[in-house]
Amino acid sequence: MYDNEMALSFRAVSANESFARISVAAFAVQLDPAVSEITEIKTAVSEAVTNSIIHAYDDSDGFVHLWCGIKENKLYIKISDDGKGIKDIHMAMEPLFTTKPEQERSGLGFTIMQSFMDEIDVKSEFGKGTLVSMSKTISPQSGR
Repeated sequence: MYDNEMALSFRAVSANESFARISVAAFAVQLDPAVSEITEIKTAVSEAVTNSIIHAYDDSDGFVHLWCGIKENKLYIKISDDGKGIKDIHMAMEPLFTTKPEQERSGLGFTIMQSFMDEIDVKSEFGKGTLVSMSKTISPQSGR
């Protein structure tokens, strides 16, 4: 059981990437995070949502699903899509790996998520979609 939860679904279009990151940041504020923690959370969410928008549906319509939960001082985030899935998760998580080099993608999305969040787990079924689960413990802020 979580202390608080929220869920959103939105079209997989680039304009909604900023909506997702701001929504998660606004939800996380109740944990009184440091500015650096909010920045890290927003960046990780941006990377996960952008991956869904760019890779899940190619040029077809689809939705990205975002869920956040809070338990004590820990933020949990799940970002999923119902797109084409990832053939090889291990390879996709390698730094600099990209399936869209023609779009000048750096292939650092999962690496950035791993560096900014405490935990990250990726599950994908080819042809059915991908789920990225992340969590971050928010440090208690004293003297602010």
